[in-house]
Amino acid sequence: MRRYNLTAQIYDERYCEEQEAKYKAALEDLSLNTGGAMLDVGCGSGMFFDQVADKARIIVGLDTSRELLSLAKERAKKHKNVFLVQADADHLPFKTGAFDYFFAFTVLQNMPNPAKTLKELQISASPAAYFIATGLKAAISLEKFRLILQKANLSVISISDNEALKCYVLMAVQSRE
Repeated sequence: MRRYNLTAQIYDERYCEEQEAKYKAALEDLSLNTGGAMLDVGCGSGMFFDQVADKARIIVGLDTSRELLSLAKERAKKHKNVFLVQADADHLPFKTGAFDYFFAFTVLQNMPNPAKTLKELQISASPAAYFIATGLKAAISLEKFRLILQKANLSVISISDNEALKCYVLMAVQSRE
């Protein structure tokens, strides 16, 4: 939180191109239901909102950084269906079944226990929810990333891994056992 608060003013300049590539890869294989509710976990400055605001009933941007949320607030003003919450992804303040789509760009490698974080997200997931998460290639292997999702009882349904991406983009659903 402190690091992102300190670097919030240069966040877009530093990460815009990289984040845009992740967004494109994440949305490529995903058919969004315009009636769905989305949670953008670690929303940062809200760059993703413009990509999906017209494809969702509601979007909630969640971040721990007050400074990044201030930037996100400016972006959210353009959209009537975007709301912001300052919270930790390991302790979500949402009701059970609230969201149909979860986006966690550049979040899991920053969490102490990524599988626990994913399980926390599942509490707020509708039964048919999609989970889209990225893992920085320099920080985590694809196999380890898959194992984290498996520990969280999520089944990977697609993987994006190309030269333009500094991360893996995995789409998953809750395992049906």
